[in-house]
Amino acid sequence: MNKEEASKIVMDEIEKISFIRTISEVALKNPEEVYIVGGFVRDKILNREKREIDFLVVGDGVKFAETLSEVLNVKKISVYKNFGTAHFQYNGYDLEFVGSRRESYSTKSRNPIVTGGTFEDDIHRRDFTVNTLAVSVNKHNFGELIDIFDGLSDIETGIIKTPLDPLRTFEDDPLRIMRAFRFAAQLNFSLDESVLNASEIMRERLSIIAQERITDEFIKILSSPRPSIGLVAMYKSKVLQIIFPEIFNLGGVDQRKDFHHKDVFYHTCKVVDNIAVVTENVWLRFAALVHDIAKPQTKRFDEDAGWTFHGHEEFGARMMNGVFKKMKLPLHELEYIKKLVRLHLRPIALAKEEVTDSAIRRFIVEADEDLDDLIVLCRADITSKNMEKVSEYLGNYDRVMQRVYDVKEKDKLRAFQSPVRGEIIMEVFGLKPSKTVGLIKAEIEDAILDGKIGNNYEEAYEYMLLIKDKFN
Repeated sequence: MNKEEASKIVMDEIEKISFIRTISEVALKNPEEVYIVGGFVRDKILNREKREIDFLVVGDGVKFAETLSEVLNVKKISVYKNFGTAHFQYNGYDLEFVGSRRESYSTKSRNPIVTGGTFEDDIHRRDFTVNTLAVSVNKHNFGELIDIFDGLSDIETGIIKTPLDPLRTFEDDPLRIMRAFRFAAQLNFSLDESVLNASEIMRERLSIIAQERITDEFIKILSSPRPSIGLVAMYKSKVLQIIFPEIFNLGGVDQRKDFHHKDVFYHTCKVVDNIAVVTENVWLRFAALVHDIAKPQTKRFDEDAGWTFHGHEEFGARMMNGVFKKMKLPLHELEYIKKLVRLHLRPIALAKEEVTDSAIRRFIVEADEDLDDLIVLCRADITSKNMEKVSEYLGNYDRVMQRVYDVKEKDKLRAFQSPVRGEIIMEVFGLKPSKTVGLIKAEIEDAILDGKIGNNYEEAYEYMLLIKDKFN
């Protein structure tokens, strides 16, 4: 694609947005020079949907936004005078305005010292060449595509480069290291060798970045169409060793090759990609990332079985508290992740013909509403290149799930708990709230799960009376 073709694509898109011409008129009257910059231009060339538009104003970006908001009759505008930016929503678009500026940095902070600058100064300060493209919305050259750093060529070849020396770029703002991996994963681009090398050299600079910002970029990588692009780049550059050492340590850990990749890290990347094909649930993707996190700690060699990792599912679940705390992940997702990690081997263990309904019932109750997500994870966990093995294991999961559905239908276990409530137990046994009440309730539940009685109030009440002497 040449510059004229790219310019036409963007021009056709901005002509569809009625208020762009209004912005052009306001710029002419003020007078200001105004350009659409960055992600909107990039994504339109890539035929990606984008509802956020960044405007570069050569002059006072805040004042221009305030004037424009009055013309458009926008009542709510957010102004950040310290950063020289303003933001408002209009006709389904998020619009941000910033005055052109020059930036300088200290070694102890990613917050720049900002001074006014030219259009060229502002383009020079941007992170990656694919984000340096600009389109004029000025009357005299409306729609002209400006490409100082040959960003169009990098979009065409699918590569992430920095407009300046990447060492300087990452020293100024080390969060751009994470952004490089994120853009590569989101756009399905590769990273220029110089960017990878600079990421490795400058990775310790990430220590000055707030953990929340790093985690936000990491979650965006997991949310991308192919998370492995970002994960592998972080691994090769050793950035992963800094931000998520538990996952970095999976590299080089051998395992059996019957239905996994030999290396646990690359197996994990494949599982995450497999999950990404079938769900946008980023926490299910995170569960895929950490499902084997404890394999390095539990690795043992058995003469008959080869490498084993007994108990890694339970050990890994226990590791999640520390991981969530360190990475400042949302705690309301913690139990969900722990459950999936703890149970991810259970379905295949239930694939044996002799497994009882009781075992299936207990599995249903333990997995609860996350049963379907657990099976998605288990199916994604098959990464063998041996298609016969893949077919065999998928067939096993299908058989397990058929048993699950049959038992659920037969026992009505969808919302299982003892039909006899604690209040009834206390009344019949003459008890106050205590541990004994919980023990009685648990014994009733076990009887239901073991198939001794049905999942209904009448049989549960009779069974409670039957075991009454045991607790008196």
